[in-house]
Amino acid sequence: MYYQYIIIVAVLIIISFIVIKMNKKDFATEINKLIQYLGGKDNIIDSQINLSRLKVTLKDMSLVNKEGIQKLGAKGIVEIDNQLKIILGPNSKQLKKYMADLK
Repeated sequence: MYYQYIIIVAVLIIISFIVIKMNKKDFATEINKLIQYLGGKDNIIDSQINLSRLKVTLKDMSLVNKEGIQKLGAKGIVEIDNQLKIILGPNSKQLKKYMADLK
């Protein structure tokens, strides 16, 4: 009788792991798309993190695909001269880490 409960709990744990795994974002894919939307890694001069914002200094602003960045989940984009301030939320620290690894 206890075996049935153990099997039910095991199945629920497996389902929970599957749901959690499906909800995690693949940051490596996202950062590659973000770099592409910023005009490629050769276009990025510098990047800084400030809470939920990613500040990126670029060589050529005309290469930026703002619509693509918005589709990645950016809550806002502010353009000042050759800098973009992208409001990404709590994921910006992880994206910054991947961005630094690519340089």
